[in-house]
Amino acid sequence: MFFSRKKKLFGSNIPPRCEYCRYSTKNNSGKLSCPYGTGDAEDTCKRYEYNPLKREPQSVPTLPKFTADDFKL
Repeated sequence: MFFSRKKKLFGSNIPPRCEYCRYSTKNNSGKLSCPYGTGDAEDTCKRYEYNPLKREPQSVPTLPKFTADDFKL
C-alpha cells in the first residue's frame, strides 16, 4: 500500500515567513525576535519551521454599498 501525505492546515503554497516560524516570538513593542535569524517578518532562515497557530486570518474586505441607480441600464 502507498502512504498518503497529510494535507497542510492552510494549504501547501504558504510562503515561509518569520512571522509563522516556531522559533520566533513577539516582544512588547510588536517586533519579532528569533535566536536563529534576523527577526524580520518577511525574512526566513534555514531553521524555519511552520507553526499554523501563529498565523492570523486576513480580514474580509467590506463590500461597497449599492443603490438602485447602479442597476439601471
